[in-house]
Amino acid sequence: MSMTSGETETRDWTDKATKERLEKDVATVKSDIAALTEQINDALNTFAKSARKQAQRGYTQARAQVDSAMGEMSERGGEMMDAAQDAAYSIEERLEESMARRPLATVGLALGIGFLIGIAWRR
Repeated sequence: MSMTSGETETRDWTDKATKERLEKDVATVKSDIAALTEQINDALNTFAKSARKQAQRGYTQARAQVDSAMGEMSERGGEMMDAAQDAAYSIEERLEESMARRPLATVGLALGIGFLIGIAWRR
């Protein structure tokens, strides 16, 4: 069956309208994809900024905790050093007192310790 010229014109017109509608739909889809891409980029940038801020806060807190711990350790170390110096000074005072009260006993004790060290050294 052959087509008449009226049928051909109608078919051409329908094909043109369909083509224009499809082109318009494709352009709309492209525009929607571009908008979605932009929204995704914005969301990722916002997430990255948030993650960066959170990491920086975590670093700052960790740094503060380390500084605090180091300060406490330094303070405790200083206290221990002071206690050791006090103990050494106290022992020194006691030895001086003992030597002043009993000089002969102190000399005898020193000779005995020296003798023991000498025997141990020879072996």
